[in-house]
Amino acid sequence: VHLEESGGGLVQPGGSLRLSCVFSGSMGSIWAMGWYRQAPGMERVLVAAITDNGNTNYGDFVKGRFAISRDDAQHTLFLQMNNLQPEDTAVYFCNAGNGGSYYGHIGENDYWGQGTQVTVSS
Repeated sequence: VHLEESGGGLVQPGGSLRLSCVFSGSMGSIWAMGWYRQAPGMERVLVAAITDNGNTNYGDFVKGRFAISRDDAQHTLFLQMNNLQPEDTAVYFCNAGNGGSYYGHIGENDYWGQGTQVTVSS
């Protein structure tokens, strides 16, 4: 499984970004995909996840600002982020897993992209 993120960048507080993750390879064992983020000196935490039948789960800090979606025909996972705040600054990683990652529990067999930097600053 190969994951490649894009769409990060610098945005002002209150702005929006849309992250994309193109996935490829053998996805048969993958039950859920998602986005995690990691700020300097902090743990990697769940932002949002989506199962292969469309169920979604979000981190508490999202508070309705972000939306995860997937287009399996285009092999792409998306994260629409609105009303971004400085505390959203982090490296955002695309994740593919077969269970716990949907609930925020990183598994040793999870797949990861290389990450994309999101910086929210005026």
